[in-house]
Amino acid sequence: MFLDLDKKAPNAPAVVDNLGFSLTYGDLVGFADGFCEKAGGRTLIFILCENCAGALAGYAACLSGRIVPLMLGNGMDRRLLKALIAEYRPAFLWVPESAAGDFGYPCVLEGFGYALIKTRLEPGPLYDGLSLLLTTSGSTGSPKLVRHSYENVESIARSVAEVFGMDENERGMVSLPLQFTQGLNVASSHLYGGSVALLSTDALMKREFWAFFKAQQATSFTGVPYSYEVLDRLRFFRMDLPHLRTINQGGGRLTDALFMKCAKYAADTGRRFVATYGATETTSRMAYLPPELAPEKCGSIGVAMPCGSISLFDDGREIRDANKTGEIVYKGPNVTLGYAERSADLARGDERGGVYATGDLAWRDEDGCHYIVGRKKRFLKLYGYRIGLDEAELLIKNELGVLCACTGSDKKMSIYVTEKGIERDVVRFVSAKTGIIPGAFEVVFVEQIPKNDAGKTLYEKLGK
Repeated sequence: MFLDLDKKAPNAPAVVDNLGFSLTYGDLVGFADGFCEKAGGRTLIFILCENCAGALAGYAACLSGRIVPLMLGNGMDRRLLKALIAEYRPAFLWVPESAAGDFGYPCVLEGFGYALIKTRLEPGPLYDGLSLLLTTSGSTGSPKLVRHSYENVESIARSVAEVFGMDENERGMVSLPLQFTQGLNVASSHLYGGSVALLSTDALMKREFWAFFKAQQATSFTGVPYSYEVLDRLRFFRMDLPHLRTINQGGGRLTDALFMKCAKYAADTGRRFVATYGATETTSRMAYLPPELAPEKCGSIGVAMPCGSISLFDDGREIRDANKTGEIVYKGPNVTLGYAERSADLARGDERGGVYATGDLAWRDEDGCHYIVGRKKRFLKLYGYRIGLDEAELLIKNELGVLCACTGSDKKMSIYVTEKGIERDVVRFVSAKTGIIPGAFEVVFVEQIPKNDAGKTLYEKLGK
C-alpha cells in the first residue's frame, strides 16, 4: 500500500488537524478502501486542498488505489478551476463539504469534512506509472502541470524520513499548503515514517496556529524563507516550545542574517536547523545541509539527498573542481516524468529519465557542500556587465536589511522595496557593488512584495 500505510500499527495516530479530526493509520487504510470503491478504479480526481485531515486522507486514498489526484488550493480562482476541469475532465472532485454545492454535481461520499462529488466527465488515457499531478511552483491556475510517478513520491518520502529520523515519536507541523510540493512532501514523509502529521487551516501569524502547535506538542516545523521572515517578526526564537526539536527550511534562500539566526537558535537550544533545496520537478527535495554544519556554512544547501546525486555543468562539461560555478543537474528516482499542458499529455511516459537540469547556478566548496548564486535566466546585461538579479536581491537584503525584489531589462534594473526614503541609499549601494552608473537603476516603493502561497515572489505582478 502507498507509503506502507497498512504496515503501521492500526491504532497509532497518523493525522491530527485543528478542525477536530484525529485519524489513526487504521482509519486511513479503512477510508482508502471505501473511497476507492466509490471512485470505481483508476481515474483522475481533483482535490481542492485545505490544510486539514480530509484533504490528506483523500490524497493517501488516491495513491493507495492508483487513482491520480491533481492537488489544487481550495481558494483558487473559480474561473481558472473551471478551465482546468474543462481541459482535464476529472471524473470526481474531492472538496470541502462547504464547497460541495458550488459545482452542481451529486455527492457520493463524505468523510472528515470533505465530499466526493461525481462530475460525469471522462478523463483521457492515463500513463500507467502516473501517480500525482501538481501545478508548477510558479503557476497560478495555469494548465501546466508536473507529472509524478509512484516511485517519485515514495523514494523522496523514504529519503526525507531517513535524513530526519522520522518515527512514531515525531509530530511534524505541516504549515505549508498541501497543494505545493514541499507541504505535500512533509506530510508524505511523516506518514512513511509512522509519525503524526499535524495540520492547521490557520495562518502562521494567527494565535490559534500557535495554540494548536503547542497543544499538539509539535516536534518539528518546516517553512520557506517567507515563513521565517514572519516567524522572526513574531519573535519565534523566544517562544516557549519545549517539544520542538527540528526546524527545516526550503523553498529558496534565507538572508545570511536569518540563516545564522536559525543556526544559532538551534545550536544554543540543542535543536536542529536543516536547510534544504528542491523543486516541484524533483518531488520537492534535492539537497540538505547536515545540521551540524549550519553554523559554519551560512547559506549552503549542502549535499544531495541520499536517494540522488548533484553535478555541476558549464557549457555541457561537468565541473569537478571546487569553487567554480555551474548549473545544478540532479539525478535521482524522485525526478518527475515531465510536464502536462493538455489532457493528452497525461498519457505520456517518462521524459526525463531521472535527470533534471535545474537552471540554478551554484558552486561547491572543498567539503562538497553547494551554494546557489542565482538562476540562469535571472540575469541582466547592463552596460556590458552581467548582473544576477537573485544575487543582487540577496546583497541588498544582507547589507541593508531591506526586503526587496529585482527585475528589469538590459537597459535598466528595477529594485522594488517595502520601505520609503531609502531610494538613494539602495542605488548608491548597488552602483558601488556593481561598478555601474547610478542611472542604470531605479528604486520603486511597494506596500508589499507579491508572493504566492508557497512564499515565492511573483515577479510578473511587480510594476503593474
